[in-house]
Amino acid sequence: MGAMLRAAVLVGSLLHCSAFLELSGPSEIKGVWKESVTLPCAYVPVEGLVQQTLAWTVVHDKGSGTIFRRDGSGDHILLSEYRDRVSIPKDVPGDVSLLILSLEISDRGTYTCQVTWRDSNNSLIAKEITINLEVVKVAATKPIIRGAEPGQALPAGASASLSCEASGSPPISYRWFRSGPAGTAELLSSGAQLAWPSLRPSDSGTYFCEAENRAGAGAAQRSDAVQLTVTDLPTTTATLQRNVGTTRGHHSTTGRDLPLAATTSESDVGYPGKNETIHDFQRTGLSLYLVILIAVVCGAVVFLVISLILCVRKPKDAQVYDVKFHNSRAAASSSTGYYEEPISSTENNYVMELGENKTSEEVNKNVSDCVANPQESEYEVGDTS
Repeated sequence: MGAMLRAAVLVGSLLHCSAFLELSGPSEIKGVWKESVTLPCAYVPVEGLVQQTLAWTVVHDKGSGTIFRRDGSGDHILLSEYRDRVSIPKDVPGDVSLLILSLEISDRGTYTCQVTWRDSNNSLIAKEITINLEVVKVAATKPIIRGAEPGQALPAGASASLSCEASGSPPISYRWFRSGPAGTAELLSSGAQLAWPSLRPSDSGTYFCEAENRAGAGAAQRSDAVQLTVTDLPTTTATLQRNVGTTRGHHSTTGRDLPLAATTSESDVGYPGKNETIHDFQRTGLSLYLVILIAVVCGAVVFLVISLILCVRKPKDAQVYDVKFHNSRAAASSSTGYYEEPISSTENNYVMELGENKTSEEVNKNVSDCVANPQESEYEVGDTS
């Protein structure tokens, strides 16, 4: 009797838990060829029940098999054709949906989601649902141009871009056109984006794009046209930019330049070009001052170099003086008679040197004169020039 009671309680608890553990998901879903699709499968977690295993299986034209299995050892992808293409969330309790990337036509078939739980009595509870997947090719939809606001005007020199977006089976090709007169259109470029690094007033116009894919049987979808308006820079802004560029070129800005650069009212009303004339005059005056300053500095440097050369260099026309030494013995004997004794090197304490611009004959002549005139002073200073 007690055993039957325990069995009844166990069955009742299993039925109670089974009533709460229900897998939810659609019975049929369509996926777009070459895009990704999620096969939904979820349940509400119940306290006391732990997910034991999870498995996704498929039956299609190629056969059947288990695509994915999750258990205590981890996640396993068992079919090679789905490797690196399927995944299941890990951080969301109760969400066991299957994500398939880059759908192929061969992926269509019947998919089964099966989950097994274990309760506190080590009993297993299993649930499953089936989903029919259909893979279709979808033609490109009408594209939408993003990045342009109606009525917005952009200044010249600014950067801008427009993007063309369409949905459908990839790959989707895009083309950009500019509307011309009499309903004509000029092809600008291919690609999802049309960009201008620096806008010009001539870029103003009406633009549209087209989207096309292979599923559309060559039928291109055209977007709504957008108007792009580019305004020229105001006169005040242009003048300020020229002034800033001039100031940067001189690497300095004086206090007088600032008010002149900011004053544009007279140039705008009744005095065209006045500010530009003032700035041209300032630039010319400043250049003249620089030329004069450089010339003065160069002249001073040249004068200093010439002065140093003149101070260091010896004058060529400097007079050269020779000191002549007469033999004292010859002078002493001049009163009693002429006597000339050969002058030995030991009795003379001088060395004969040739003065500048003198020849040896002149030196010999001077020596003879000294011997012939003993009455002259012992030393004689002569100008050799």
